[in-house]
Amino acid sequence: MEATHMLQIATYLFTLTALGGIVMAWIRFSAAKNPPSWLAMAHGFLAAAGVTLLAYAVLVLKAPGMAFLSLLLFLGGSIGGIVLNLYYHLKNVPLPKSIVVAHAVISVIAFVLLAMAAFMIDAPMPGTL
Repeated sequence: MEATHMLQIATYLFTLTALGGIVMAWIRFSAAKNPPSWLAMAHGFLAAAGVTLLAYAVLVLKAPGMAFLSLLLFLGGSIGGIVLNLYYHLKNVPLPKSIVVAHAVISVIAFVLLAMAAFMIDAPMPGTL
């Protein structure tokens, strides 16, 4: 399997992950309560699957540098998700909005970089055929 295809599959997984994250953020910010555990676990599971495919594409299939940067950012963003889960959600303490926002911002940047790497069309340079 080629790296581009693997990056595209990872992008689809992260799209599902992002949808769950949007729902969880909406619950936290609008209802002032923590999202349900099953949703948080599904979000984490999908993110872990996406990171695994992305890491494989970067480390084994030699994906482009933008994908490597995306991987680093996703790993950094996952630290926020782990903190939210282990230190707040499992103890039924309200999730700190600042960590939720930081987790989201880092993950969105990583997602955009991944999508660019996965769906970049190789266009010819100007002046070449």
